[in-house]
Amino acid sequence: MQIAFFEIEPRDAATFDSLKPGNSLRLTDEALSAGNAGRFVEAEIVSTFINSAIDRVVLDQLPALKLIATRSTGFDHIDTALCAERGILVCNVPVYGENTVAEHVFALLLALSHRLLEAVERARSGPFSPAGLTGFDLAGKTLGLVGTGAIGRHVVRIAHGFGMHVCAFDIVPDSDFATQEGFSYRTFDDLLTTADIISLHVPSTPQTRHLLSADAFTRMKDGVVIINTARGNVIDTHELIEALKSGKVAAAGLDVLPDEPMLREEAELICSVDCDGDDLRTLVADQVLLRMPNVIVTPHSAFNTREAIARIAETTIKNIKTYLAGEPQNLVATQKNLSLKEQEHV
Repeated sequence: MQIAFFEIEPRDAATFDSLKPGNSLRLTDEALSAGNAGRFVEAEIVSTFINSAIDRVVLDQLPALKLIATRSTGFDHIDTALCAERGILVCNVPVYGENTVAEHVFALLLALSHRLLEAVERARSGPFSPAGLTGFDLAGKTLGLVGTGAIGRHVVRIAHGFGMHVCAFDIVPDSDFATQEGFSYRTFDDLLTTADIISLHVPSTPQTRHLLSADAFTRMKDGVVIINTARGNVIDTHELIEALKSGKVAAAGLDVLPDEPMLREEAELICSVDCDGDDLRTLVADQVLLRMPNVIVTPHSAFNTREAIARIAETTIKNIKTYLAGEPQNLVATQKNLSLKEQEHV
């Protein structure tokens, strides 16, 4: 079986050696794209991360493709509907770093609440004084969680350790978990008006796109803090900038931004004569957020610990091996009715 791995750092290459017997492996640090897909026309299995946009143009260049094993929980970078039409299975890593990402939520929150970046710079460059660096306590604050899946549940437990009050919104509330952990579910509107800090833990879907928009920001408390480790397009970044400028939002900690590949290809995009206007507006908004003093942005790295990466690799290897054994696992929602028998006849 021809297997191509994309977005692999050289130090992690040996991780997938257990797949070598009986298979031909190709590994690259490049993301899979329309520009390089033609070099992998023989690939029957591809494994990517979130920076590979697998759309019709890419799929058209991979005629032998049977399985996409994304090394992520989210799969919005893959045209799963088209894959289903073509009999291409898609599997993901449903659980690998719920505690890891939850810890990053509080890394961002503590950096904002204690103004850590400013404090470190002050200590390095002087004067050695805390003047003007007053922050705020987490204890006693109300944390509003949008989404109480695996990551959200860990955030609840950590928040209680800091002495925070917790409320949550979820389209499928778990009353037993709420009773066990001592928090309450609210309507989305109630959460917006109640929370001192709002943390997002929802997937990227048409329903969650711009979940936090101008209307949502208007209903929030003055001086609210926003944390987003979910997906960039859950927030309307243009409206977030306006809310930050006005003081409605005091600060934001963001591990994700809309259209992150554009930030990696910024110069190329700006020079492109046929660049879409919406792309440019999004790029400008991202750059404004990166430069705002009350915003901390990390480069989609909430997952990035040694332990979480090892769990991702382990699950990905299992996903590929079970597929090869005729018993695919962790198929994404739109794929679960696509059997191997159907695939063989597409």
